[in-house]
Amino acid sequence: MVKTSFKNIPLILIILIFNNFLAQLNAQKLPENKMVTAPIRKPDTIKVKKEQLEAIVQTKADNMRNDIPKKMTYLNKKAEVQYQDMKIEADYISIDWDKSLIFARGELDSLGKVKVPVVTTQGGKTYETDQFSYNLKTKQAIAFNARTEESEGVIVAEKTKKYNDSVFFMKRGKYTTDEYFIKKKDTIADYYLLAPNIKLIKGKNKSQVITGPIQLYIEQVPTPLIMPFAILPFSDKRSAGILIPSFGEREDVGFFLNSLGYYQPIGEHFDLKILTDIYTKGSWNLRPEMNYKKNYRYSGSFSADIGTTIRGIKGLSDYSKTGTYRIAWRHQQDSKANPFLTFAASVDVVSNKFYNNTVNNNYAFNQNNLNAQQNSSVSVVKRFLTLPITITGTSSYSQNFSTGLADLKLPVLNVAVNQFYLFKPKTGIREGLLENITVNTGLNFNNYVQTNEGELFTKAMFDKLQTGLQNKIGLGTNTTIAKYFTFSISADINNALTTKTLTRFYNPISNNVEDVLNKKIAGYSSFSSSASLQTVLYGMLNFKKGGPIQAIRHMMTPQIGFNYSPDFSAPGFGYYKNYYNDRGEMTPYSIFDRGIIGSPNSFLLQALSFAISNNLEMKVKSKKDSTGFKKVKIFETLNFNTNYNFAAPQYKWSIFSFNGQTTLFDKLNLNTSLTLEPYQIIFAPDSDIGIRTENFGHFSVQGFNAQFSYPLSNETFSGKEKKDLSKKYSKKGEIRNEEYYFDDDGYARFTQPWTLNINAQYSYNRSLTRFGNKMASLGLDGTLKLTPFWSLSGNLYYDLVTKQIANTRLGFSRDQRSFTINFNWIPYGQYKVYDFFIGIKANILRDALKYKDQSFTQPNAPF
Repeated sequence: MVKTSFKNIPLILIILIFNNFLAQLNAQKLPENKMVTAPIRKPDTIKVKKEQLEAIVQTKADNMRNDIPKKMTYLNKKAEVQYQDMKIEADYISIDWDKSLIFARGELDSLGKVKVPVVTTQGGKTYETDQFSYNLKTKQAIAFNARTEESEGVIVAEKTKKYNDSVFFMKRGKYTTDEYFIKKKDTIADYYLLAPNIKLIKGKNKSQVITGPIQLYIEQVPTPLIMPFAILPFSDKRSAGILIPSFGEREDVGFFLNSLGYYQPIGEHFDLKILTDIYTKGSWNLRPEMNYKKNYRYSGSFSADIGTTIRGIKGLSDYSKTGTYRIAWRHQQDSKANPFLTFAASVDVVSNKFYNNTVNNNYAFNQNNLNAQQNSSVSVVKRFLTLPITITGTSSYSQNFSTGLADLKLPVLNVAVNQFYLFKPKTGIREGLLENITVNTGLNFNNYVQTNEGELFTKAMFDKLQTGLQNKIGLGTNTTIAKYFTFSISADINNALTTKTLTRFYNPISNNVEDVLNKKIAGYSSFSSSASLQTVLYGMLNFKKGGPIQAIRHMMTPQIGFNYSPDFSAPGFGYYKNYYNDRGEMTPYSIFDRGIIGSPNSFLLQALSFAISNNLEMKVKSKKDSTGFKKVKIFETLNFNTNYNFAAPQYKWSIFSFNGQTTLFDKLNLNTSLTLEPYQIIFAPDSDIGIRTENFGHFSVQGFNAQFSYPLSNETFSGKEKKDLSKKYSKKGEIRNEEYYFDDDGYARFTQPWTLNINAQYSYNRSLTRFGNKMASLGLDGTLKLTPFWSLSGNLYYDLVTKQIANTRLGFSRDQRSFTINFNWIPYGQYKVYDFFIGIKANILRDALKYKDQSFTQPNAPF
């Protein structure tokens, strides 16, 4: 190796000498004293080609083939392509690398139909198609029979073009929320909306579908519900939209469109709905509705119903035109908002004949048209952390539809002092009458007027307005005597002032007694006291062992008391005056009658009262009870009371009153009351009004009332244990029949739960009349589930005195899987109407799609 190195040395020297010689020749050619710069090299014009794709395309399949000349890749069986965030799974996929185009097809059956679709996943969304083409460069796609899930529903379109990641165009698209179809339990949706053209716009937090003409299909049958366009927002947030009306006909007002309007959310806490009702005979309603809510603070709603009801034909005798209005406000404060200050409102003000003239049949179905009175109130309650008082301010408005009068209290201020012990011991253990004395007191300021609808807030109303101020003080105490007796004493003091007093006189010209209210401040003070002694007695009646009844227990609570109140009608008080009636008799009256502070007693009260409360139970054998016995209530309460007034000049005994309540057979609820007149009542031959005599001991029934209700159900007879059909029948239905079990013969087996409430009422009121008045009614209210999907409901009330049907409603409902069908019918009464309703169960379409005939207004959703 050393020798080889020496042989190369002469060759290296020759090369170095030759290079040195060439360098000298070049140096001789350069001019002297001039700087030489190297020539500038031109930039390279060859550019590196940018990659056509932004990411690597990953492929996988059981069979894979590459066609290099055609720049094609073919994937067969369990083919899979993944590019960026998109993944395609299909039975067959081809990739044209020259055109950057991916084509995918689902698995075919023997007839050439796709049985397993192409599944594409992108951005967390899954799409199923028969065929799918995707351009890797433009990111646009075309799919056939694409299945897209959005919100609660799914869209299936014959052809879908993906314009970009946010916009999709569809041809002949069907939208449905059928849960069975979405979960692929069924291949046919029970309903869908068909539109020839659909645009799907996807957003980060909100998506929506915009369509052209759209039609509702039920069980693949087209319905008359066709709309020129539709906008379906897929978002948890509220969105504005047109409210689709219901339509129908009512005999007295003609054909109608109900609840046509617009919905508009306002910020985060308010929304507004403006509805209108239009009728062919000229009637109309305008109904704005606003809801508001602030979490953990308050919530409420405001609504109004203003319109005109026209009946008959103008120019004929049956023509009538009536204006109606209704204003309602509900406000509720969250209990956590402010425990020391509470505000609440429940206002519902209507025109006097609103329920008899409104064209909204909703009031008939809710039985609002039977209301005899309407009440409204607004209240503010103020509590204090350190002060033992509660201040309550209220305003109320009560309407009586039968008289046309209204009671208005505006405002009422009540200051209540919390109950306290006058002589509270330091040890905390109260003993004796003195240490148990409690004090209850408060101040009440009241403004009241009774007026009619036309006088509201006019001078005539304020002239009749009465103002009253009252202070009540209640003292009470109790103690135990001889271990078994409770002794109680109480006293009540009432101080009152008012701005109106009464003058009463007989007018011989009109032959009437007339009252005049005077603007004069006056007041009174009254006093009353009572003392009582009560105890509890127990009695037990035992029977032979082994018998069906083991024992009967009776608990009795007798009470005797004495009540005292002075006679404030004495002339010295000045609270009572006299007037001469039509017979010339001097008749006393109180100057505080018809006032808001009441009147003091007009007689001396020195009455001994008697009261007895009873409870009766028995112990019987029971195989169901673990102890072998159970308690049966004979009477939960059975009470009696009366009193004897020593100071009364006549009729010293008062009415004898009985009342009781019990529950028999653990189901039958019974409430009853009875009043007896202890003095004899005689009648003249030609008079139906009796005269009360001093003849004591001739007891007669003056009033009787009995109410009972008995709820029945299938569990009443079959027991509370539900039958488990899965243990008895192993075969279960599929798709729509999955709620059914089938026996060996192929018959469906299912439970039929039902309920039936029987209500009855009887009342008799005689007073001093010869025959008295009777009222008796029988009511039935029940439900029956014929099948797991069919339900019946209804009620029937029959007047046993007039022998007429008072109120009746019949209805059925059908569960159609993804929507429900309801029918209600009132065949009797003032409003004879029927209602037919179809509603989608899905939240997004619950009230937007409906077909209604002869129907009342339902709440709609934007569509």
